[in-house]
Amino acid sequence: MRAGPCVGACALALVTAIPLTKAEHTMTHTQPTAADLSADIARVFALQTQNQWKLKASTADQRKARLAKLKSVVEAHTDAIIAAVLEDTRKPVGEIRVTEVLNVTANIQRNIDNLDAWMTPTEVPSSSNPDDRAQIVYEARGVCLILGPWNFPLGLALGPVAAAVAAGNGCIVKLTDLCPATARVAAKIIAEAFDESEVALFEGDVSVASALLELPFNHVFFTGSTRVGKIVMSAAAKHLASVTLELGGKSPVIVDEGADVAKVAAQLAAAKQFNGGQACISPDYVFVREDQKAALVEGFKANVAANLYEDGQIRKDSIAQVVNSANFARVKSLFDDAVAQGATVAAGGLLEANDLTIHPTMLTDVTPQMKILQEEIFAPIIPVMTYDSLDQAIGYIQAHDKPLALYVYSKDEANVARVLNETSSGGVTVNGVFSHYLENNLPFGGVNASGTGSYHGYFGFKAFSHERAVYMHA
Repeated sequence: MRAGPCVGACALALVTAIPLTKAEHTMTHTQPTAADLSADIARVFALQTQNQWKLKASTADQRKARLAKLKSVVEAHTDAIIAAVLEDTRKPVGEIRVTEVLNVTANIQRNIDNLDAWMTPTEVPSSSNPDDRAQIVYEARGVCLILGPWNFPLGLALGPVAAAVAAGNGCIVKLTDLCPATARVAAKIIAEAFDESEVALFEGDVSVASALLELPFNHVFFTGSTRVGKIVMSAAAKHLASVTLELGGKSPVIVDEGADVAKVAAQLAAAKQFNGGQACISPDYVFVREDQKAALVEGFKANVAANLYEDGQIRKDSIAQVVNSANFARVKSLFDDAVAQGATVAAGGLLEANDLTIHPTMLTDVTPQMKILQEEIFAPIIPVMTYDSLDQAIGYIQAHDKPLALYVYSKDEANVARVLNETSSGGVTVNGVFSHYLENNLPFGGVNASGTGSYHGYFGFKAFSHERAVYMHA
């Protein structure tokens, strides 16, 4: 999930935003650079530019055959995918299997199953002459660039690839250099599934992503941070390329009076454990009534203990580590700042730098001036603020950037309606978490600071398509 997701902030975000450790700096510079690959990038881009018209004219059966080949290659590399993502991220193996393999193949199959219907032109009545015909025809955008993130490095790259292929595009893919083992496997998969005039993947450091952004792609699909999203959008604007930006932000949770606090606590604990809280739609802070706070804390602690601990020790194979030491230091600085300004560590609070493990943590007595409420956390830490009236919670959300996700727990339909009517976010789940992301019949994407455009299922096909107006006189 950018699954987020997914602020699945990609290597481009991290390398330009956060100083690298010596080990990471060495790793980055042992990878190919833009200078190493410049001739090959130019060659492949020229091939895809020339081949785009053939791909655009391809039939549904031809596109489905390409997708079926991709699916079979992903399935054949299942063990290698799991081993590579585990090497890069120390995620629980079960999470890797679901997010990086099963979700990918299910998404590809969904495109195959629906492509005939999606490609069928939409007939619209003529407003000027009933004997004439008017249609909306979905045509490929052309040659697309897909920049993937590190939090779900394969899933959030191959999902957009499947949509781009279904829509009849060529595309060049760049995975994050923070997951080099996964990028190597992804390169093998792409090379086995496609001719490079259709889809190609370039490994390498951040300079490769920057070089790719200089090219006149027809569409750019980026999953990452809001800050880098601005850079990507600016680069795309030089060529008037369309963009899909899957970003993130601080996704709030509102716990209404009378809500099932035990359910909220259990779901918050599970959500913050998932990928170590490194998901773009992960709950980022909570509004709760003062008289509900103690129950929320105790429920969170109990669920974390039951799910992650054995004999008082955390099972580290059950929670992903923070992606690297630079990001660990960033999160620790947010935590330390909050505690220094009076936040209470109500649950967890142990941050182990030696293996980049952060124990699921709940902070109470948090105030808006603390940095932890000003920056997306992207870790298993959840700050809690109390509120007296729904007006307070809504007003706070209105005063900040529009988030990617919003969660409201309430038994009061009027209060749910107020939240929906008086706030804006990419998506909303009521009385749960993540569900609007998991429902593939819904569009997934952000708004303003949390993203531009949407995808998933039919909406992914549309993201990589131009809706062409066709009018035919009788």
